[in-house]
Amino acid sequence: MSDPQDPAGMAAFSICEALLLALQERNLLPEREIVGILRDAAATHENAQGPETERKLHAATAKLINEIIVGGNLSRRS
Repeated sequence: MSDPQDPAGMAAFSICEALLLALQERNLLPEREIVGILRDAAATHENAQGPETERKLHAATAKLINEIIVGGNLSRRS
């Protein structure tokens, strides 16, 4: 399993979050579309195949994405 303190993963998350927020703030992408993107990403990880260690990582990733959807955890959301 990957390191939970992975700087590359944190950077990728921050960049994607900033892009989604910018698109929403500029009224280029409504919140429902952002949620759709997140749901698609979660589904991709939920349906991932491979060795058990990879499936566990994908399951944890899907769980995190789903928690963001449910909790509205995009950091600059009002």
